[in-house]
Amino acid sequence: MGRQWGSAMRAAEQAGCVVSASRAGQPEAGPWSCSGVILSRSPGLVLCHGGIFAPFLRAGREVLTAAGAVFLPGDSCSDDLRLHVQWAPTAAGLVGGVERGSPRLCTPQCAGLEPGPPASSRRRLQQPPLPAELLLLLSCPAFWAHFARLFGDETAEQWRFASMAPDDEVLEEEDQLRALGWFALLGVQLGQEEAEESGPAVAVAPLGAVPKGAPLLVCGSPFGAFCPDIFLNTLSRGVLSNVAGPLLLTDARCLPGTEGGGVFTARPAGTLVALVAAPLCWKSREWVGLTLLCAAAPLFRAVRAALGRLFPSTAALAALLPPEVGVPWGLPLRDPGPPWAAAAVLVECGTIWGSGVAVAPRLVVTCRHVSPREAARVLVRSMSPKHNRQQHPGQ
Repeated sequence: MGRQWGSAMRAAEQAGCVVSASRAGQPEAGPWSCSGVILSRSPGLVLCHGGIFAPFLRAGREVLTAAGAVFLPGDSCSDDLRLHVQWAPTAAGLVGGVERGSPRLCTPQCAGLEPGPPASSRRRLQQPPLPAELLLLLSCPAFWAHFARLFGDETAEQWRFASMAPDDEVLEEEDQLRALGWFALLGVQLGQEEAEESGPAVAVAPLGAVPKGAPLLVCGSPFGAFCPDIFLNTLSRGVLSNVAGPLLLTDARCLPGTEGGGVFTARPAGTLVALVAAPLCWKSREWVGLTLLCAAAPLFRAVRAALGRLFPSTAALAALLPPEVGVPWGLPLRDPGPPWAAAAVLVECGTIWGSGVAVAPRLVVTCRHVSPREAARVLVRSMSPKHNRQQHPGQ
């Protein structure tokens, strides 16, 4: 991935984890799982996606507010909820590859141990799952406001988002959309060995500090807790594709289960930009290779506000949250000028849509199949809504 990504990759991997939710009496690695970001190892504090908690919410739960933050306390979920968090060892405990001649079979019941040598000399590949408790569920108001404006109303019927829920627990489409903007703060119960570990401190990039087009590194666990031997803290590169307030887009490849995973920059190395909100979405049954992100800065502001309401006497807990650091990564984008100077436009023709290139004030070039000859009306949308206009074929 290049020399510039070396330290960023290490920081991203050591901040990544996978969270599993199950019901009492079921296996620890339950059917609900997602990715998360380790905020503190001593004491253990993790932020992950809130969608996996939807099946456990109590009926008649009361949503609370504090300084603009919308949240639910940890006891809003049923008593049979069991949580576990698994992360990789820190740099001091990391190991190299498996010894030659010692093949290993990857299964959902991964033991986290290297085969071959005697048990006394084996070195762990992953930490065993650790029990955790739900401290709060919260929605980032700014993210949800932009999401509802862009994907709400009749447009919501055309969009589908990936879900890691089992087939018999699939949520209604309206509940799935609502769950995309929720995240969860967990307290992790550490043993003595885990408490002695230390990892790099996570820093948060201010909103707007990373410009459109900047390279990003996503660290998540595809398929959640299915098989951490191979999927835990998988890395994927991309760019910041677009920005709408705290709602960000990236072309980095993300799979179901990476919800809640951290998105980092190359410089400063390992700075947290956002969390994955929804990977792999479809529009009108057509796959869209973009992933929705929730900016980290406004999300952590919402967490601090919620903690101040729930735990007013425990300022130490809020102190564990990563601070916003640094200055804007690059210069602001220049004014694109006239609408045709922005180049990229959206071309819609009934149920058919695609992109086009504005090469002159009244001239757009696009693919032939995007604008069929028999079309009665073609709608061209520029970056600015006030410049939207309708065009007929031949104009």
